[in-house]
Amino acid sequence: MPNRPDLPAPHTGLLLTHFLTVRDVARSGDFYADILGGEVVLEEDPAIVKAANSWIIMNPGGGPTPDKPDITLTAPEPGDPMSAFMNIRVADIAEFYARAKEKGVRFLTEPLDRKAELRCYMQDPDDYLIQVGQATGMLRGVNADPPAGSGTG
Repeated sequence: MPNRPDLPAPHTGLLLTHFLTVRDVARSGDFYADILGGEVVLEEDPAIVKAANSWIIMNPGGGPTPDKPDITLTAPEPGDPMSAFMNIRVADIAEFYARAKEKGVRFLTEPLDRKAELRCYMQDPDDYLIQVGQATGMLRGVNADPPAGSGTG
């Protein structure tokens, strides 16, 4: 039986959750609970993990439904272009990186100094991209360099 007060159901206003279409609900739920220090508050239909001040909702893909006609949800395939990613802010990126790496998390690089922040990217079991960042220079008004080839700066 789920812990109902921990479900994303506001009494007033709204709250923001993040939905992921996943291949293996249990595996993804365990990943987010373990790596983000979250709590599985619902195991299936859909799976929900409460992590910090947010919820991650996970379900397998599927075809159109009456409320989303002509839309099919699928987990990304390796090499698919990315159009969105989750952004996690941490107080100590070195500690987070070391702990997650020890648990087998795949990172694209180690944390890099981007002037405004220290950041790196990791991937979940379905290859979703997750940015992990620690504010540094932005706290003093320092911005990151523009991306290479952007024509700015």
